[in-house]
Amino acid sequence: MKASRRVPLTPLPVAAAARGAVALALPLLVGVTTGHVVPAVLAGIGALWGVSQDGADPYRLRVRRLACTGAAAALGLLAGELALRSGRPGAVTVCLAAVALLAGSVSLRGPLASVAGLHLLLGATVGGGIPVPGPWWQAPLALLAGVGLVVVLSTAPWLWRRHAIERATVRAVYGAAAEALAAAGSPGAEAARRRLTSALDDAHRVMGRHLTGRVRPGTELSALRTAFDTAVRLGEVASALVWEGRALPLWAVRVPPATAARLLPPTGRTAPREPDSVPAPAPHTAAVPVTVQACGPDGGPHSPGLRALAGLCAQTVPPARAEGTAARLPAQPWHGRAAQVRYAVLLTGCVLVAQLCAGLLHGPRGYWLPMTVAFVYKPDFGPVLRRALHRCAGTVAGVAAIGAVTLLTTGTYALIGAVAAFGALMAVGVRHHYALATTALTAVVFVLVDLLGDHRALYSARILDTALAAAVVLVAHFALWPDSARGRALARTEAALAAARRYADLAPGAAPAQRHALRRGAYHGLAEARRALAHARLEPGRPGRGPAAPAGLPGLEDAVTEAERLCDAVSARSLGSATAASTLRAPRCTAAGAMGG
Repeated sequence: MKASRRVPLTPLPVAAAARGAVALALPLLVGVTTGHVVPAVLAGIGALWGVSQDGADPYRLRVRRLACTGAAAALGLLAGELALRSGRPGAVTVCLAAVALLAGSVSLRGPLASVAGLHLLLGATVGGGIPVPGPWWQAPLALLAGVGLVVVLSTAPWLWRRHAIERATVRAVYGAAAEALAAAGSPGAEAARRRLTSALDDAHRVMGRHLTGRVRPGTELSALRTAFDTAVRLGEVASALVWEGRALPLWAVRVPPATAARLLPPTGRTAPREPDSVPAPAPHTAAVPVTVQACGPDGGPHSPGLRALAGLCAQTVPPARAEGTAARLPAQPWHGRAAQVRYAVLLTGCVLVAQLCAGLLHGPRGYWLPMTVAFVYKPDFGPVLRRALHRCAGTVAGVAAIGAVTLLTTGTYALIGAVAAFGALMAVGVRHHYALATTALTAVVFVLVDLLGDHRALYSARILDTALAAAVVLVAHFALWPDSARGRALARTEAALAAARRYADLAPGAAPAQRHALRRGAYHGLAEARRALAHARLEPGRPGRGPAAPAGLPGLEDAVTEAERLCDAVSARSLGSATAASTLRAPRCTAAGAMGG
């Protein structure tokens, strides 16, 4: 899914793993100790789904996503529970069909809606498949309590490191810029520039709500805003220098870390120094004095790009923030209405088939089949085929893991300890690999169901159920909607090429703030198009014609590459590096057939 074959090594999310362990084990410990096992297990289910949506993004976004998760899951659980308690034949099936139709109709409308739709359906499958004693309101409240525990654990660091996430993402832009400048003139230059674009996109998403309104000078937020604005300008300079296609002097590569050290000092020194003194660089960048003279003759008239980089290097007074700078990344085409209807109908059909198979194979408590359908059939989460395969592999591994644990011990507290370990594993898997997350989820669900009193040996049955549900989804998806990923890739490519043409046409006469906004929109759209094309490449499709067919994907990728080079050339022209850039044309994508069209 990356623009290059290089797989970056990301650090192990130790804090998230600790949150996952505590969030899953604490409700069970309290429930077993106090004798309230059933609400504790339901709280554990809520915590399990909350851990699956915990992330490293800003705290406000985490709260919104977890709130959607908890509210939708509780509502679905209540609907399924009431249908099960009614005792009417077919009530649970009708409920699942209605919830699946609703979940499918909202899931393709955006990231939060997708999370809400998934957990609405998951809640209904659990509520309709597991009888829960006690009053009808107890189960939804217990589930909400579990999600609420994850919210508290996930957002508690906000009290002492309020803007740490924003600081880290903005600083990452400067690291990516240094890599791009170091790669200039080499075969890996374009891939490094794409990684810089990705880092800028991450920082823009994180900083979005902080880019509007007034902030008090001298605060950490003011320094972050200045650092982000400078990072946007640095991205333009780096793109221009990459387009020039020559190796850069060592001082140029050291400008981004020196600038970051100046604009993002250690916490507590949040404001840039006064303009009457030149700030000293950080110790690890002390070899790079922040002055124009230090940039040397290579920053002279022979390279306007290097002169612009030298200007950023020597800047001691942050420029006044220009009005018109984009506070939000431009929205990308998600899915058309036809696609939403088709997905809702297909998801409902898959859930109904799974529920019918569950009734024939297991009778009551046949929740695993429709629950697996809800997890697997999420085309907006990634390639459906890969998700199904990872789901099956993770289920096999999870069954083997929990089977090994139960061979060693059957003590309640020992099993709760295993749940804590699997909770930590799930938090890691959510960030690194879906099969790993599925392994942990499968093992945790076995323990939770056992605590509810269902002691049946269902290891082989769960593996077969997962394989059957995955087969149902794959047959329905690739028989009735084989080109969904390619249609979405085409729509995003068309939007990206339009943004690149807009940048090329308007940048020459635009004010700096508008030029940066146009540039950010163009590069962001091209990055999203690349991700959609990579997704489409991983999905098998029927032979056909046009850019949405498998044979047409290379043509779309070539168009995106040409558009990226055009944007690099426009950035160079904006800095005065190459007047010849104005003669380049933006590639066009005129084929119809966008997703949902």
